[in-house]
Amino acid sequence: MRPRGRLGASAAFAALGLLVAAPAVAAKILFIGNSFTYGHGSAVQYYRVETVTDLNGQGRGGVPALFKAFAAQEGLPYEVALETEPGVGLDWHLAHRAALLGGRPWDAVVMHGYSTLDCDHPGDPALLVDSATRMAALLRRANPAVRLFLTATWPRADQVYPAQGAWHGRGVAAMTEDIRQGYAAAAAAIHAQAVAPVGPAWQRAIDAGVATPDPYAPLPPGQVDLWAFDHYHASAYGAYLEALVVFGTVTGRDPRALGDTECAGNELGLSREQVARLQQLAFDELAQDLHIAALPAPPVRAEQPSCAALIGLHREDQRPIANAQQRARR
Repeated sequence: MRPRGRLGASAAFAALGLLVAAPAVAAKILFIGNSFTYGHGSAVQYYRVETVTDLNGQGRGGVPALFKAFAAQEGLPYEVALETEPGVGLDWHLAHRAALLGGRPWDAVVMHGYSTLDCDHPGDPALLVDSATRMAALLRRANPAVRLFLTATWPRADQVYPAQGAWHGRGVAAMTEDIRQGYAAAAAAIHAQAVAPVGPAWQRAIDAGVATPDPYAPLPPGQVDLWAFDHYHASAYGAYLEALVVFGTVTGRDPRALGDTECAGNELGLSREQVARLQQLAFDELAQDLHIAALPAPPVRAEQPSCAALIGLHREDQRPIANAQQRARR
């Protein structure tokens, strides 16, 4: 049974108004991260890249593109950008992308560090807290009112089951809790709006029997594997759950509002039953940790909506971000 502590000061953040109402004009949201953000190892990596702006020009969609799809289906206008680099923490982005990131006033930023908190010292949150503090200062210089969100990432099976793993013998729940506590500390240091409880949502899926706890073992019938082939990154199922949790954290919306015919899940090959289960798990975690309000009733849709029709295959609402990117690189 996993620890059920709440995400640090999340409840206090909720009381201070973390929930974002539907913006009258497109809110400019930036995702800063690594391969956990862009979805290495799954179809999510190149999902609808035309709907978001990759500030590094690497043509990735990832969780930001899923966020864009969810927002479009809910009628929320967002300009979505991402700045990602594999295998790094926030300290790398500060050292190599500060001008790009601090060159415009973002309305909201979602960010996370390295998957073990610190590559050289797994489980130690000191580097995350320090780099998040410096990143927050950089972003607030451009917009003092920027809403900052952190993402508590998932446990890595390759750090739990192999003998050389930093959490070997302790179990996925222990790594989930260590990562959660690290992000709670960072959130308190920077007065973040909230922490997206992605890792705890994964643990909830495991505890509920929806997902396997051990990707090295044969997959039990009826379960999904949240990890990709490397037992490190997220599969399409894991990334979809990640995106649902991030979407609910940033918007304050019940992810079940998207319904089991949600178009991105369909395009990624998830069944309607799997979509509904993952939406329920995301809501349950958000309701516990961030007090997200439930829908009066789930939506009923007879047909699968078209992501192409909802999001559009053009990038007109992304042009301001693209122009800012060009200016920052000059």
